[in-house]
Amino acid sequence: MEKSYKRENGIVNGVIWKQILIFFFPILVGAVFQTLYNTVDAVVVGRFSGKTALASVGGSSGQIVNFIFSFFMGLSTGATVIIAQAYGAEDHKRVDEALHTAYTFALSGGVVLGVIGVIFARPMLELLQTPADLFAESITYVRLLMGGLVFTLIYNVGSAILRAIGDSRRPLYILMACCGINIVLDLIFVAVLHQGVFGAGIATVISQAFSAVLITWLLMKKTPGMELSLRRLHMNGTILEKILQIGLPTAISGSMFSISNMILQAAINHMGSDTVAAWTAYGRIDAFWWMIDQAFCISITTFVGQNYGAGKPERIKKGITEVIIMETVLAVVIGFFVVTAAPVLLSFFTKSKTVIEIGRQISLEIAPFYWTFIISEILSSALRAENYVMISTITNLLGICVFRIIWVYFMASSGIAHLLYCYPVSYVITSTIVFIYFCWRQPRIFKKMAK
Repeated sequence: MEKSYKRENGIVNGVIWKQILIFFFPILVGAVFQTLYNTVDAVVVGRFSGKTALASVGGSSGQIVNFIFSFFMGLSTGATVIIAQAYGAEDHKRVDEALHTAYTFALSGGVVLGVIGVIFARPMLELLQTPADLFAESITYVRLLMGGLVFTLIYNVGSAILRAIGDSRRPLYILMACCGINIVLDLIFVAVLHQGVFGAGIATVISQAFSAVLITWLLMKKTPGMELSLRRLHMNGTILEKILQIGLPTAISGSMFSISNMILQAAINHMGSDTVAAWTAYGRIDAFWWMIDQAFCISITTFVGQNYGAGKPERIKKGITEVIIMETVLAVVIGFFVVTAAPVLLSFFTKSKTVIEIGRQISLEIAPFYWTFIISEILSSALRAENYVMISTITNLLGICVFRIIWVYFMASSGIAHLLYCYPVSYVITSTIVFIYFCWRQPRIFKKMAK
């Protein structure tokens, strides 16, 4: 086990921008394949089962699944930070305790949340005022994905653990294989067997179960420095407390996005199936930008966490600056591309000209402003890796959730264009607050590290 710590650790010793990109690209490609799970469902269902089925696999059902999933993944961020810090400090025992605690947490949490999701799928869809013509298929999709939630959480927590120690490649290989399985099963169940939304859901659950088995095997048998044992699964009280101290505020912070999006979804549901389908299709395109953002966030969290554990503040400072520059350039380029290519991109999901035109309007309201949220995302991730998590919770509560709820209340009847202006405005608000806090807090963190 100790041999793994004697290898050269590029994250705490190598060229900063190069190490970040080496770590970033496998995460990014992995995120592409992760997103493809649901995107393939949307493409195949939209093409072979129509726009009603397309709206059913996105829309309200997508918001519910994302809310439950993102909340738990926020909790698991605590484990990522603890493991990254311990690995950077070469604390073998703490790494092992965090590994078993995090995995047990994923297993038990996945089962409990999955059961809750299946039971409360109907009232949650009713709360979001899901259109009557979408309700039956939406509840089927939600219950299927909630039934397989434990597999999704096991894979994502397992891959987060590997990334915390600098391994971002093998989670990618697993995702590539499982996405291929998902595509094949989607085509079989939906295009050949004509099972529609039910077939898409089953295909996703089966492929995610495969990914959970593979990541568990890697942690048990094929990861130097990691010796996961199913017999030794337990929750260390001290480690769990640390995980929750970081993870719970992160989960609440992330859930602010889901809550505001669900409220926005309820308003969009009143605009008819065409608008819901357009919003669903654009959401799949939009997800590709956010997976880039999340890949940078995961990269900087691991980078800062390990260098914080190793006591290297100058590397932290340089790493944060370089990541912000790289992501800003990408945000501007991708935003321009999405706006320009929106009609073509949307045509992959639907043949309806009305849906495509609405989706094009949506892209104009959101894509040009991707860059405005980078400061908030990257600085919050860095602070989280240094054990400061409340700022992102507070800013997302005020700037994302409360602000967007107020905006939706006053703009719900003004049309989709005015409704969606809440996104860029809220991005500017949160980035401004986090930047001011970071400039005040970070020098104090570095002084504490020096002691």
